[in-house]
Amino acid sequence: MTTSTSAFDLPDRLASKRDEALIRDDERHFAAIAGSLRAATAEVAARLDDARRETGGIGQEAMDRDLEIRRLSARLRILGRFGLDLCLGRMTFADGAAPVYVGRLGVTDSAGRRLLIDWRSPQAEPFFGATRANPQGLASRRRYRWARGKIGDYWDEVFVEGALDATAAFDDESAFIQSLSASRSPRMRDVLGTIQADQDAIIRAGSRGALVVDGGPGTGKTVVALHRSAYLLYSDPRLSQRHGGVLFIGPSTGYLAYVDDVLPSLGEEGCGSARSATWSPRDPRPVPSRTPRRRA
Repeated sequence: MTTSTSAFDLPDRLASKRDEALIRDDERHFAAIAGSLRAATAEVAARLDDARRETGGIGQEAMDRDLEIRRLSARLRILGRFGLDLCLGRMTFADGAAPVYVGRLGVTDSAGRRLLIDWRSPQAEPFFGATRANPQGLASRRRYRWARGKIGDYWDEVFVEGALDATAAFDDESAFIQSLSASRSPRMRDVLGTIQADQDAIIRAGSRGALVVDGGPGTGKTVVALHRSAYLLYSDPRLSQRHGGVLFIGPSTGYLAYVDDVLPSLGEEGCGSARSATWSPRDPRPVPSRTPRRRA
């Protein structure tokens, strides 16, 4: 977790983005998030210790205790996996409402103030779906690029003329633009911050009936499928609150390794995997696969 006085570590070529007027509000908000994450981690760790010390009981009592231990353990892993880089960006609104920060998870302070809204929540939809043709009430949107717990770059997109100070730095090598032209990595932990409006529309589409996504290599089908899985596990009442799971079938162990890396970064820690197996097109038998599922 970031503990120094600033969350920004901008290179010299982005000196104009260090202007205090541009990052002052972010710095204050990040300080509040850091304090809340420390408190949440300590609270969850204490509750987990208490749950482990409780007697096991029998029957339903024992099952409830084990489920609570698993739930708290998963939450603690999520909190330990990220620090301030939970934050993807912020939205400012055309009606002058307070900015809203979007994160991989929702974070609330001790007074109940929402510091981060979960990216899967309805309130976060404009962060991904807003365009200049349809700003969805936004005046501007800021995305962050994190590296080793610090912001190495950020990019402001303006939907309403005059929404940002004229000193804001817009350059062709900023995080958002750079992310679109970067080659794909075998790890996709940071893809969430660059989801586009057309991809988000698929991710948040209704879950009734079949949804087929067709596209050539490199068009983002895997990215969309993984994000959609995390979104449905969060939002669909048939799957939320441990009511069900998602079966994710892939063609190879390399492909399925994406699942192991990406779903925890999207707020889904409880993935389980069955043994994978190879398959020949001439083999009529069903195809066994690793099957990441939602937390039990």
